[in-house]
Amino acid sequence: MQAMVIRRFGGPEVFELAELNKPAVKPGYVLVKVSASSVNPIELKIRSGLVPAIAHEFPAVLNSDFSGQIVAVGDDTAPWKIGDKVFGFAGGAGTLQGALAEYMLVDAKLIAKKPNNIDDAQAALFPVVSITAWEALVEKASVKIGDKVLIHGAAGGVGQIALQIAKAQGAIVYGTVRREEQTVVAKAFGADYIINTANESVEEYTAKYTDNKGFDIVMDPVGGDNLANSFKAVKMKGAVCTTNARVTVDIGLMHSKAISLHAVFIMMSLLYNRDREKHGQILQRVAALIEANKLRIHVDKQQFRFDEIAKAHEYVESRKALGKVSLISSFI
Repeated sequence: MQAMVIRRFGGPEVFELAELNKPAVKPGYVLVKVSASSVNPIELKIRSGLVPAIAHEFPAVLNSDFSGQIVAVGDDTAPWKIGDKVFGFAGGAGTLQGALAEYMLVDAKLIAKKPNNIDDAQAALFPVVSITAWEALVEKASVKIGDKVLIHGAAGGVGQIALQIAKAQGAIVYGTVRREEQTVVAKAFGADYIINTANESVEEYTAKYTDNKGFDIVMDPVGGDNLANSFKAVKMKGAVCTTNARVTVDIGLMHSKAISLHAVFIMMSLLYNRDREKHGQILQRVAALIEANKLRIHVDKQQFRFDEIAKAHEYVESRKALGKVSLISSFI
């Protein structure tokens, strides 16, 4: 089969077209003919060598998000059958081949039926960001009616979904942005209040919206140095959820305010075979929300084929993207 691979870490130019063996189906797994994928920040980090410990072995086939059609099933994969259209978060790390290929061998526990009201390209935008936001807000922070929830990077992939999930749970949602065009996206996806952090400091907006009490929950998919701002913004005994805690940060505030810090790293399911069934169940709930028109995502105007993955990475790294970037198979 054909696939886009990397044989070393580096810039976008390390991607190349390769001929690989078609995966053989095995118990517990299904073989999917891949239709689409999408770009997530983790793939940029893997490609550049920032997180070598989680990379798929060389020649590495990247990308976790996929949609496609089952073409073969192994034993113990009920209720899945040949012909089912599915989507999921299922590879591109550790020993699991990613989606940038003609075929992908997928653990049957990691997938869900593709929603009927969206196409393959749209379906492949949802898995990573939806599982991340759901795990953070619903399972770790236990968001509930009336909570004041601050979501950093509200116009980003995780941010958009987090806005909608928090709203669906009855929370009052505050979204941070840095550019005017991001304001439009955040408002469209459910933010009750928009905070432009280019104009307001964390001290200013925390005072303005919480009377200096702090937010009940802070969802921080930005992470890094921004984690310190999340500690400042959350209330005493509040919860901070982050997808990027790989940073040296003073945790004095975390101690003095008795903050609960929840690190969200959904790649654990791929690397260590943990919680795979739970991720499949989350996707089933996500699919139901999509079919009920209660969950959607903003897709960037630029769409790329798998064989244009280098251009897609260049585009995302240039920070020109607004919303998620879609990838369509060039091997159909």
